[in-house]
Amino acid sequence: MDGERILVTTATKMGSTAEIGEQIAERLRAAGLLVDAFPAHEIRSLTPYRAVVLGSATYAMRWRREAVAFLRRFERDLGERDLWLFQSGPLDHSAEEDTFPLPGRVEARLSRVRFRGHATFGGRIDPGRAKGFIAASMAKKLGEQDFRNFEQIRSWADQIARELQAEAPVG
Repeated sequence: MDGERILVTTATKMGSTAEIGEQIAERLRAAGLLVDAFPAHEIRSLTPYRAVVLGSATYAMRWRREAVAFLRRFERDLGERDLWLFQSGPLDHSAEEDTFPLPGRVEARLSRVRFRGHATFGGRIDPGRAKGFIAASMAKKLGEQDFRNFEQIRSWADQIARELQAEAPVG
């Protein structure tokens, strides 16, 4: 591990999870941390990073393939870096009140990484971005709705920033 930067990376289908990731990255930057934000499928190395925040859209309690592939591909590196996970997807306000478990395929990898915590955030449905039969059907039924609580997201990001600052390497 060479770097001091923080990576915020996401796997998204319709952009909502990426927007959450960008909000997290902005909060970490506001706390004075050096942060990069990229889609999970674009990451080739974790060398520049001392910590990672990985987020995935969740559909039927499953993470996006590229997020699970990220965990698998970088498992060894993530054993040497702090890792926080988030998931987005409930199309109601339940994420503000309940704790949601991580999917089994993700949970199974946590003993091999330096896992620090996770959060679940509400999702957004945008009929203009709905791809695939199921998403289009839900969008038609529900219309455009946004269940993301950005105050909750900022609060979680601020907690990560405090933890990272408390462990900041001495230069």
